[in-house]
Amino acid sequence: MKSAPKVNSVDSIRINRFLSMCGISSRRKAEELVLSGRVRVNDRVIGDLATKINPRRDRVFVDGQQVAHVHDYSYLVLNKPKDTITTLSDERGRHTVMEWVKSKRRVYPIGRLDRHTTGILLFTNDGEFAQNLMHPRREIPKSYHVTLDRAVAREHLRQLAAGIRLSDGMTSPAECFLIPGSKSKEVGVTVHEGRNREVRRMFEHFGYEVLKLDRVAYGPVSKEGLARGAVRKLSPAELRELRRLAGMDED
Repeated sequence: MKSAPKVNSVDSIRINRFLSMCGISSRRKAEELVLSGRVRVNDRVIGDLATKINPRRDRVFVDGQQVAHVHDYSYLVLNKPKDTITTLSDERGRHTVMEWVKSKRRVYPIGRLDRHTTGILLFTNDGEFAQNLMHPRREIPKSYHVTLDRAVAREHLRQLAAGIRLSDGMTSPAECFLIPGSKSKEVGVTVHEGRNREVRRMFEHFGYEVLKLDRVAYGPVSKEGLARGAVRKLSPAELRELRRLAGMDED
Protein backbone atom coordinates (compact mmCIF):
# COMPACT_ATOMS: atom_id res chain seq x y z
CA MET A 1 0.00 0.00 0.00
CA LYS A 2 1.43 3.35 -1.03
CA SER A 3 1.55 6.14 1.42
CA ALA A 4 0.71 9.75 0.72
CA PRO A 5 3.60 11.97 -0.29
CA LYS A 6 5.42 13.53 2.61
CA VAL A 7 5.33 17.28 2.82
CA ASN A 8 8.67 19.05 3.06
CA SER A 9 7.50 22.17 4.80
CA VAL A 10 7.84 23.90 8.14
CA ASP A 11 4.08 23.49 8.37
CA SER A 12 4.18 19.70 8.06
CA ILE A 13 3.08 17.51 10.96
CA ARG A 14 3.06 13.77 11.59
CA ILE A 15 -0.30 12.19 10.91
CA ASN A 16 -0.76 10.71 14.41
CA ARG A 17 -0.08 14.06 16.08
CA PHE A 18 -2.45 15.81 13.68
CA LEU A 19 -5.28 13.40 14.53
CA SER A 20 -4.74 13.83 18.27
CA MET A 21 -4.67 17.63 17.89
CA CYS A 22 -8.04 17.43 16.15
CA GLY A 23 -9.51 15.54 19.11
CA ILE A 24 -9.99 12.32 17.15
CA SER A 25 -7.97 10.13 19.52
CA SER A 26 -4.72 9.86 21.46
CA ARG A 27 -1.54 9.56 19.41
CA ARG A 28 -1.30 5.85 20.16
CA LYS A 29 -4.89 5.24 19.04
CA ALA A 30 -4.22 7.37 15.96
CA GLU A 31 -1.35 5.04 15.06
CA GLU A 32 -3.78 2.11 15.23
CA LEU A 33 -6.16 3.95 12.89
CA VAL A 34 -3.34 4.47 10.38
CA LEU A 35 -2.05 0.91 10.54
CA SER A 36 -5.56 -0.50 10.08
CA GLY A 37 -6.02 1.44 6.84
CA ARG A 38 -8.77 3.72 8.16
CA VAL A 39 -6.99 7.00 7.38
CA ARG A 40 -6.86 8.66 3.97
CA VAL A 41 -4.92 11.77 2.99
CA ASN A 42 -6.41 13.45 -0.05
CA ASP A 43 -7.07 10.52 -2.40
CA ARG A 44 -4.73 7.91 -0.89
CA VAL A 45 -5.09 5.52 2.02
CA ILE A 46 -1.97 5.74 4.17
CA GLY A 47 -0.27 3.04 6.19
CA ASP A 48 3.04 4.68 7.05
CA LEU A 49 3.27 6.20 10.54
CA ALA A 50 6.02 8.52 9.34
CA THR A 51 3.62 10.24 6.94
CA LYS A 52 3.48 14.00 7.35
CA ILE A 53 0.71 16.28 6.16
CA ASN A 54 0.26 20.01 5.68
CA PRO A 55 -2.92 21.01 7.56
CA ARG A 56 -3.32 24.07 5.31
CA ARG A 57 -3.25 22.06 2.11
CA ASP A 58 -4.08 18.40 2.73
CA ARG A 59 -7.49 16.88 3.43
CA VAL A 60 -7.56 14.06 5.98
CA PHE A 61 -10.33 11.48 6.30
CA VAL A 62 -11.02 8.85 8.98
CA ASP A 63 -13.48 6.13 8.01
CA GLY A 64 -14.53 8.30 5.08
CA GLN A 65 -15.31 11.37 7.22
CA GLN A 66 -13.18 14.46 6.73
CA VAL A 67 -11.34 15.63 9.82
CA ALA A 68 -11.67 19.31 10.63
CA HIS A 69 -8.41 20.74 11.88
CA VAL A 70 -8.75 22.60 15.15
CA HIS A 71 -6.71 25.78 14.83
CA ASP A 72 -7.82 27.28 18.13
CA TYR A 73 -8.28 25.06 21.15
CA SER A 74 -10.91 25.68 23.80
CA TYR A 75 -10.37 24.92 27.49
CA LEU A 76 -13.47 25.38 29.63
CA VAL A 77 -14.64 24.59 33.14
CA LEU A 78 -18.24 23.94 34.21
CA ASN A 79 -19.60 23.91 37.75
CA LYS A 80 -21.74 20.85 37.03
CA PRO A 81 -25.28 20.82 38.41
CA LYS A 82 -26.84 17.74 39.98
CA ASP A 83 -28.95 15.35 37.91
CA THR A 84 -26.97 15.80 34.70
CA ILE A 85 -25.22 13.06 32.72
CA THR A 86 -21.60 13.44 31.64
CA THR A 87 -22.13 12.57 28.00
CA LEU A 88 -22.57 14.38 24.68
CA SER A 89 -26.14 13.10 24.28
CA ASP A 90 -28.52 10.70 26.00
CA GLU A 91 -30.90 8.37 24.19
CA ARG A 92 -33.22 8.33 27.22
CA GLY A 93 -33.74 12.09 27.11
CA ARG A 94 -31.99 12.84 30.40
CA HIS A 95 -30.26 16.18 30.93
CA THR A 96 -26.59 16.22 29.87
CA VAL A 97 -23.70 18.51 30.72
CA MET A 98 -23.68 19.77 27.11
CA GLU A 99 -26.91 21.67 27.81
CA TRP A 100 -24.83 23.99 30.00
CA VAL A 101 -21.79 24.35 27.75
CA LYS A 102 -22.31 26.80 24.91
CA SER A 103 -19.25 26.86 22.68
CA LYS A 104 -18.70 27.81 19.04
CA ARG A 105 -16.32 24.85 18.82
CA ARG A 106 -17.20 21.23 19.48
CA VAL A 107 -15.82 20.37 22.91
CA TYR A 108 -16.21 17.29 25.09
CA PRO A 109 -15.77 16.55 28.80
CA ILE A 110 -12.44 15.40 30.24
CA GLY A 111 -13.33 12.38 32.36
CA ARG A 112 -16.68 11.95 34.07
CA LEU A 113 -18.73 12.88 37.09
CA ASP A 114 -21.68 10.63 37.89
CA ARG A 115 -25.24 11.91 37.58
CA HIS A 116 -25.63 13.13 41.16
CA THR A 117 -22.09 14.47 41.67
CA THR A 118 -21.68 18.22 41.25
CA GLY A 119 -18.71 20.50 40.75
CA ILE A 120 -15.67 20.97 38.55
CA LEU A 121 -15.77 19.37 35.10
CA LEU A 122 -13.30 20.34 32.36
CA PHE A 123 -14.03 20.49 28.62
CA THR A 124 -11.75 20.79 25.59
CA ASN A 125 -11.29 20.01 21.91
CA ASP A 126 -7.59 19.27 22.47
CA GLY A 127 -7.45 15.49 22.33
CA GLU A 128 -3.81 15.14 23.38
CA PHE A 129 -4.35 17.38 26.40
CA ALA A 130 -7.40 15.38 27.48
CA GLN A 131 -5.68 12.02 27.07
CA ASN A 132 -2.66 13.13 29.10
CA LEU A 133 -4.77 14.52 31.93
CA MET A 134 -6.76 11.29 32.19
CA HIS A 135 -3.77 8.95 32.09
CA PRO A 136 -3.53 7.09 35.44
CA ARG A 137 0.19 7.71 35.86
CA ARG A 138 -0.34 11.49 35.98
CA GLU A 139 -2.16 11.29 39.35
CA ILE A 140 -3.84 14.68 38.96
CA PRO A 141 -5.20 15.75 42.39
CA LYS A 142 -9.00 16.07 42.58
CA SER A 143 -10.64 17.49 45.70
CA TYR A 144 -14.17 16.80 46.94
CA HIS A 145 -16.58 18.02 49.60
CA VAL A 146 -18.35 14.92 50.90
CA THR A 147 -21.56 15.05 52.98
CA LEU A 148 -22.40 11.83 54.85
CA ASP A 149 -25.51 10.49 56.57
CA ARG A 150 -23.74 10.30 59.95
CA ALA A 151 -20.56 11.36 61.70
CA VAL A 152 -17.44 9.76 60.27
CA ALA A 153 -15.07 7.88 62.56
CA ARG A 154 -11.55 9.27 62.72
CA GLU A 155 -10.21 5.72 62.39
CA HIS A 156 -11.91 5.43 59.02
CA LEU A 157 -10.27 8.66 57.88
CA ARG A 158 -6.90 7.28 58.98
CA GLN A 159 -7.52 4.14 56.94
CA LEU A 160 -8.48 6.19 53.89
CA ALA A 161 -5.29 8.20 54.31
CA ALA A 162 -3.30 4.98 54.19
CA GLY A 163 -5.29 3.36 51.36
CA ILE A 164 -8.03 0.72 51.50
CA ARG A 165 -8.89 -2.30 49.38
CA LEU A 166 -11.89 -1.94 47.07
CA SER A 167 -13.24 -4.40 44.52
CA ASP A 168 -10.76 -3.12 41.92
CA GLY A 169 -7.71 -3.10 44.21
CA MET A 170 -6.01 -0.87 46.75
CA THR A 171 -6.65 2.85 46.62
CA SER A 172 -3.80 5.31 46.72
CA PRO A 173 -3.48 7.28 49.97
CA ALA A 174 -6.11 10.03 50.16
CA GLU A 175 -5.88 13.36 51.97
CA CYS A 176 -8.83 13.69 54.35
CA PHE A 177 -9.96 16.31 56.88
CA LEU A 178 -13.12 17.09 58.80
CA ILE A 179 -14.91 20.26 57.75
CA PRO A 180 -15.35 22.52 60.82
CA GLY A 181 -18.88 23.04 62.11
CA SER A 182 -20.29 19.98 60.32
CA LYS A 183 -20.55 17.68 63.35
CA SER A 184 -18.09 15.34 61.57
CA LYS A 185 -20.64 14.64 58.81
CA GLU A 186 -18.74 16.61 56.15
CA VAL A 187 -15.27 15.68 54.92
CA GLY A 188 -12.78 17.21 52.53
CA VAL A 189 -11.06 14.54 50.43
CA THR A 190 -8.33 14.73 47.79
CA VAL A 191 -7.61 11.69 45.61
CA HIS A 192 -5.03 11.19 42.89
CA GLU A 193 -6.73 8.49 40.85
CA GLY A 194 -9.53 8.42 38.29
CA ARG A 195 -11.45 5.29 39.26
CA ASN A 196 -15.16 5.04 38.64
CA ARG A 197 -17.17 6.42 41.61
CA GLU A 198 -14.04 6.11 43.74
CA VAL A 199 -14.89 8.62 46.49
CA ARG A 200 -18.43 7.28 46.91
CA ARG A 201 -17.13 3.71 47.11
CA MET A 202 -14.47 4.65 49.65
CA PHE A 203 -17.11 5.78 52.14
CA GLU A 204 -19.63 3.08 51.21
CA HIS A 205 -16.88 0.59 52.10
CA PHE A 206 -17.34 1.66 55.75
CA GLY A 207 -21.15 1.67 55.57
CA TYR A 208 -21.73 5.42 55.09
CA GLU A 209 -24.27 6.85 52.68
CA VAL A 210 -22.94 9.76 50.64
CA LEU A 211 -25.71 12.35 50.63
CA LYS A 212 -23.83 14.96 48.59
CA LEU A 213 -20.60 14.84 46.60
CA ASP A 214 -19.15 18.03 45.16
CA ARG A 215 -15.84 18.24 43.29
CA VAL A 216 -14.40 21.55 44.43
CA ALA A 217 -11.07 21.42 42.56
CA TYR A 218 -9.33 19.66 39.68
CA GLY A 219 -5.60 20.31 39.97
CA PRO A 220 -5.25 24.11 40.11
CA VAL A 221 -8.83 24.72 38.91
CA SER A 222 -11.22 25.71 41.71
CA LYS A 223 -14.98 26.26 41.60
CA GLU A 224 -14.55 29.39 43.75
CA GLY A 225 -16.56 32.24 42.24
CA LEU A 226 -18.20 29.96 39.65
CA ALA A 227 -21.95 29.59 40.16
CA ARG A 228 -23.64 26.22 39.76
CA GLY A 229 -24.26 25.67 36.04
CA ALA A 230 -21.87 28.45 35.01
CA VAL A 231 -18.99 28.02 32.54
CA ARG A 232 -15.76 29.96 32.09
CA LYS A 233 -12.51 29.65 30.19
CA LEU A 234 -9.46 28.32 31.98
CA SER A 235 -7.00 31.07 32.82
CA PRO A 236 -3.52 30.98 31.23
CA ALA A 237 -2.02 30.16 34.64
CA GLU A 238 -4.45 27.26 35.18
CA LEU A 239 -3.75 25.91 31.71
CA ARG A 240 0.02 26.11 32.18
CA GLU A 241 -0.21 24.22 35.49
CA LEU A 242 -2.52 21.55 34.04
CA ARG A 243 -0.14 21.03 31.12
CA ARG A 244 2.71 20.67 33.60
CA LEU A 245 0.76 18.13 35.65
CA ALA A 246 -0.10 16.28 32.44
CA GLY A 247 3.59 16.02 31.50
CA MET A 248 3.22 18.13 28.36
CA ASP A 249 5.95 20.38 27.08
CA GLU A 250 4.99 23.98 26.49
CA ASP A 251 4.81 24.99 22.82
